[in-house]
Amino acid sequence: MTFLALDVGNTRLKWALYDVARPGATVLAQGAEFLENLDNLAEGAWRDIAQPVSMLGCIVAGDAIKRRVESQLEERWDTSDHFRPRWVVSSLAEAGLTNGYDHPARLGADRWVAMIGAWRWMQSRLAMGEAAKPLVVVMVGTAVTVEAIDAQGKFLGGFILPGHGIMLKALESGTAGLHVPTGEVTEFPTNTSDALTSGGTYAIAGAVRRMHHHLHQHTGA
Repeated sequence: MTFLALDVGNTRLKWALYDVARPGATVLAQGAEFLENLDNLAEGAWRDIAQPVSMLGCIVAGDAIKRRVESQLEERWDTSDHFRPRWVVSSLAEAGLTNGYDHPARLGADRWVAMIGAWRWMQSRLAMGEAAKPLVVVMVGTAVTVEAIDAQGKFLGGFILPGHGIMLKALESGTAGLHVPTGEVTEFPTNTSDALTSGGTYAIAGAVRRMHHHLHQHTGA
């Protein structure tokens, strides 16, 4: 009853094979591939994996990448009958979570899946006797997203901002003389490398702190 989960982001495809399709399942195998290497999955990372019973994927990289992933699935396993790729589509509600986006279907599937996971984690805490609490859900990748969920399970809204790499590339392309090595995060940077690394890191942290402030003001919790 193995289950294959795929997360196709803007830079990499992450995958994990579980023994069953349920929370708490055991991970049998996992890996990550940069998108430029997708065409090697069938003969590479997936070569020795038996055909899963089911699969669910989350993709934000666009239709062309999706077709390449499905091509690798078809090359490695028979997807004509029982094993058909399924892809997450954001909806108005799922697993007890309500989508407050103006157009729910336009919410990124990766954001929706992450929030569902966070909400289900909160439900597990409730089952242990803890009180319901609002959530701030943060994903840091090529882009950064910072989401707010109230204690009743409603997604209130979220920020999207550039990831650390994009920030640095923007500065390098728009400013002369900033092609410097990665530095350290310090409170008072005294060289350009540390200044760039600290600036990007604190920009992301500041967005999280701002959402925390908004959520506290909105919910009182």
